[in-house]
Parts: sequence; structure tokens; C-alpha cells
Amino acid sequence: MLESLLWGVVGAAPLVIGAVLAGLRRWPDRLIGVVLGFGAGALIASIAFELWEDGLDAGGPVPLAIGVALGAAVYFTADRLVERRAKRAGGAAAAGVPLALGALLDGIPEQLVLGFGLADGQGVSIALVVAIFVSNLPESVGSSADLLDGGVKKRSVLGIWSAVAVVCALSTVAGWALADVATVGVRTGLSGFAAGALLVMLVDSMVPEAQTRAKDVAGVATVLGFALAAGLGTMS
Repeated sequence: MLESLLWGVVGAAPLVIGAVLAGLRRWPDRLIGVVLGFGAGALIASIAFELWEDGLDAGGPVPLAIGVALGAAVYFTADRLVERRAKRAGGAAAAGVPLALGALLDGIPEQLVLGFGLADGQGVSIALVVAIFVSNLPESVGSSADLLDGGVKKRSVLGIWSAVAVVCALSTVAGWALADVATVGVRTGLSGFAAGALLVMLVDSMVPEAQTRAKDVAGVATVLGFALAAGLGTMS
């Protein structure tokens, strides 16, 4: 259990680190856009080569497709509820929340699957750890910058991402504890859920935000993030 907790903390740590970095100073919009584009590319690689491909190999297309549909629906519904609440509050407090919501809905099933693997005796490679940092850190930096720009206090931003990180870290322990009762179909469905939530978040929030901030270099940053994460994925 201690090993699963350790790796859960390692996987969730970039979320808090990103919030800290965003709070240290006001970063240029163009730089934030590049970071967001890079992170979007890394997440696309994660969806394609880890969540989708591994899920397809393990459990087949049916549970994977069901998971993708559920993940997309849950993210879409939760995001709309946040937007509706933000309009009543004036809108500023909701800046950056979609990325935090995406990180949460992606992190829980992803780290549950990590816990399953640890319980099954699978090791965790350095390449995988680096890949987690590459994908999670930009989400947190971009979301935190948007929250701060929207008038949310630094302490509150750090609190939001700390809460997300704690839930994600504990999900690894939960995965370890539930490994014996989680069927292949359930594990595949969880991978699909994460993929579906991420895809909606990328199209609705992360990529448009990267394009708005970084303009013409957003596409190049996205390709670089994809290439690095895909390379690390094959190494792991």
C-alpha cells in the first residue's frame, strides 16, 4: 500500500507544482499559451497510446467505447453546471475551472489504473513518471493562470489544485486495494472514461485557450508535446 501511495503522490505532484509556478509571478500570455499547447499535445499522445490503445488491447472495443461515452458525458455535464454557476457569480471565479475539472476526471481513473498495475506486480518506469509530469504540469499551470487572472486568490488556487492532487493520489491507493475485484472490463472502461473526459476538455477548453494566448506558435507547441509524450510512452 505504501508503494501505491508513493506513486500516487508522484503522479499528482505536478498538479500542485503547476499551481505554485503560476502563483510565483504573472507569466506572459504567449508563454502560457505555449505551455497549454505543449500539454495538449502530450494529452493527445496519452489518449492515443495509453488510454485507448492499452484499453483496446486489454478489454476490447465495447467497454472502452462505453467508458469514452460516459467520460465525455460526465465532463460535458459538469462543465455546463460550472458555467451556469459562474454566470450567477459574475463569471470571474470560473476562469480555469474546466482544466481543473478535466484533470480531476482524467486523474481519478488514470491513477486507479496505475494502482491496479502496482497491485498486479507491474513496475513503474522512469519514462512513465516523466510522461505524467509532461501531461499534468501544463494543465495546472494554465488553469491556475486563468484562475488568477479571473481574480481568484493565490491561496484558493493552491487549495483547488491541492484538493485535486489529494483525490488523484488516493485514487492510486484505491486502485491497489480494489485490484482483486476489478474486472478487465471495468479497468478498460475506466481508461475509456479518462479518454472521453480529456477529449471534450481538449476541444472545448485547452486547445482554444492555447490558440488564443500563443497565436501562431500554438500548433508547433502541440506537436512538440505530442512527440515527446509519444516517445516517452513507447519507452515505458
